[in-house]
Amino acid sequence: MIYIPHMKHLAKTLKALSDPIRLRIILLLQAEGELCVCDLIAVLGLPQSTVSRHLAYLRRSCWVDTRRQGLWMYYQLSKDSCTICKEVLETLKQHAVSLPESISDRRALSTFLKDKPTDCIPPQ
Repeated sequence: MIYIPHMKHLAKTLKALSDPIRLRIILLLQAEGELCVCDLIAVLGLPQSTVSRHLAYLRRSCWVDTRRQGLWMYYQLSKDSCTICKEVLETLKQHAVSLPESISDRRALSTFLKDKPTDCIPPQ
């Protein structure tokens, strides 16, 4: 049986991407796979409370899953996305390579991860 989302779910899902910060977060997670909140704070240049609020919105909208490791919370794109979400993500992937903000964010993330402070690295 194929799951067909209701209009309310579809509107909530698409509305989550209407904010540029949330869209940037989705594109970063799509490029990297999984990121810690501190990674996103460093790239976006926003306070922890703002980034966490956007992540909570994405989580409620079924875009991201979380994983806790000690004190750290990690985010990744949801593995149980509906078909429409998967199709939207594929479209975003095709167009993200030419978006200046996305290119800049990926560069900033790469630089940050290379020199990531040890107080932001979870224990193994």
